[in-house]
Amino acid sequence: MKKNKSEKSSRLAKAGFIIALISVAAALTAALGTRYGQWNFETGISVFRGAAYGAIGGAALSLAGLVASVRIVIQRGFFLALLGVLIGGSIVGTAFYWRSVARNVPPIHDITTDTQDPPRFVEILRLLKPADNPPTYGGEKVAAMQHKAYPDIAPLVLRMPPGKAFEKALRTARSMGWQIIDDNKKEGRIEAVAATFWFGFRDDVVIRVRPEDSGSRVDIRSESRVGVSDLGKNARRIREFLADMKR
Repeated sequence: MKKNKSEKSSRLAKAGFIIALISVAAALTAALGTRYGQWNFETGISVFRGAAYGAIGGAALSLAGLVASVRIVIQRGFFLALLGVLIGGSIVGTAFYWRSVARNVPPIHDITTDTQDPPRFVEILRLLKPADNPPTYGGEKVAAMQHKAYPDIAPLVLRMPPGKAFEKALRTARSMGWQIIDDNKKEGRIEAVAATFWFGFRDDVVIRVRPEDSGSRVDIRSESRVGVSDLGKNARRIREFLADMKR
């Protein structure tokens, strides 16, 4: 009887581990395939969603195997079950985290320090595809949602000439790992592309430097090329840029 229980817990552990492993492979495939243009972001998200459901099943089976292994004091299958729980749980945790974030941020993907006169993309326009989000700002509706969710996003005024502020902004953009598309000092405009870590989604950034009293005013805009919600990524990027500029 004890042997049968041992074999059952071992089978549960192996099944859960294999399913969890497949789910991780599917999640990585979803991300890498999207990052390197093998399919569009919607396909990538769908594959990841399927991986999350698979991970739930794998983690559940692994947990059952783990409990069975502990109850009958048997080591066989214990470590596979533990790995299955950890691997499956990591995918499930990631999926639930993203879902939680999506519910707590507005469904917008274009954030700027100046909602009345947002910095405009110029050179970035040649990189956009017809299916990408339009480069024109969404207007008062988007501005209202931004102000409610991110009231701290505001222009940065520096006590330095525009030329020096421009150079500092350019150095900061490069230090953040953005791909600089254009740096037009005469017009006070810097355009760059930033990529998200997991799926490699491309977000477009434009920085504008203008004279302000005896110093300079720096505005920045960050827009996601795909999707409705950016999960707060553009606001976080702007905050990080402005914080580095203040140092």
